[in-house]
Amino acid sequence: MTTLPTKCELCPRQCGANRAAGQRGLCGADDTLVVARAALHAWEEPPISAGRGSGTVFFAHCPLRCCYCQNAELAHQGQGIPISVERLGHIFLELQAEGALNVNLVTPTHYVVQIKQAVADARVAGLAIPVVYNTSGYERAEVIAGLAGTVDVYLTDFKYGRSGESDAAERYSHAPDYFDYALAALDAMVESMGPAVFEDQDGWQVIKRGVIVRHMLLPGRSGESKRIIAQLWERYRTSVVYSIMSQYTPVRAVPGCPELSEPVAHREYEEVLDFADALGMDQYYWQEGDPADASFIPAWDGAGVLPRHHSE
Repeated sequence: MTTLPTKCELCPRQCGANRAAGQRGLCGADDTLVVARAALHAWEEPPISAGRGSGTVFFAHCPLRCCYCQNAELAHQGQGIPISVERLGHIFLELQAEGALNVNLVTPTHYVVQIKQAVADARVAGLAIPVVYNTSGYERAEVIAGLAGTVDVYLTDFKYGRSGESDAAERYSHAPDYFDYALAALDAMVESMGPAVFEDQDGWQVIKRGVIVRHMLLPGRSGESKRIIAQLWERYRTSVVYSIMSQYTPVRAVPGCPELSEPVAHREYEEVLDFADALGMDQYYWQEGDPADASFIPAWDGAGVLPRHHSE
């Protein structure tokens, strides 16, 4: 049986909500586990999706709640279907049976208590594929350390620069402490995982263990992106796998932030990639094509969440 916190401190907000009693935290979650979609997804980095697809489980709510979020229906509005921990474990096994290369937990922070139990139960029942923790990076290092034995791969964002060098974390996510928490969490991820381990499967290099760090450019902030990439490279070198992304897609007007109404300019992206090359980062993932077309936003239709032949 899972025991939810009576004073929630799972994320850096540390809001103290009594989740066990059904109180809603700043992330939006209460004592209910809510999932919006569970299906194969082909649009992650090559070692995650690798042709066959990643078994993505999209959770409702989010501790960071960025104002430009592409998945705002989930993160801000909590769209999804309430399920049990037992059902979550069954979902993992069903994704494996469908051929998923991994179980990909998208925005899992506020549900780590339930996730740890579901993964443990599923492994007893035959879950053998890696578990990917797909996060905004806004994590507590202590919580990451507690996921040893549950998570095999971290797929983490590193969104914003250090406070004092950038106002983006405060402006877009009301999290001026983002950089410090994300850095400490990434340290914990690297310490837990060690260097990335890949396995050849059908001609693809599939990640089995390790850390992939994503940085997505935001419009007009190529200078900040360069600083972040340089800081990460200086600290981690080849201990992590890098993914430099152009896929920012303006999906709605953001009041007070007119700069977010445009996609990332191609020249900005090329400039940042050239900068990464000049640092000596000769192996990283990058995106081709029109940035606004590069991101794939699934339909939040509840696919794969409930059993096919009956309701819970």
